[in-house]
Amino acid sequence: MSEDARFEDGREIPLNLGALDGEDIKILSALTQDAVFPVTEMTWRAKERRFAILLNRFRWEDAENAQRRGRDVERVQSLLVVENVTKVASQGVDRSDADVILALLSIEVDEDTEEVTLTLAGDGAIRLSIEALEVSLKDVTRPYLAPSGKTPDHGV
Repeated sequence: MSEDARFEDGREIPLNLGALDGEDIKILSALTQDAVFPVTEMTWRAKERRFAILLNRFRWEDAENAQRRGRDVERVQSLLVVENVTKVASQGVDRSDADVILALLSIEVDEDTEEVTLTLAGDGAIRLSIEALEVSLKDVTRPYLAPSGKTPDHGV
């Protein structure tokens, strides 16, 4: 009898994931929940039709394992890239203040309107109009200890 692999059996390697549909986006949204980033670390390259954010994401995929083993929880810098972007709009985002730190709560896609919405803490949002859904999330640094040392609390 064979046994399914367990998450704990996996090696700790950087994430490099893509999303091409709404179900994939749910996974990326869960992995980037509570990511923080300076407002200066997001960019839209209109000619390339690419929107990107360098974010500091909580390593949700390792949190339970870290706590069980008595290790501190970690964050890692990751690049979130949305391709095929034709328009970017935002609300509640002050790009003129370079010291502003934003917190990503969720990523959603509306395939009917062809829009990706990044919901931010404090009633902020970024709406990306797209021609086709293509999103990637790639870890670009080694994990580091989360400054708070704690798993983000959502009041549950």
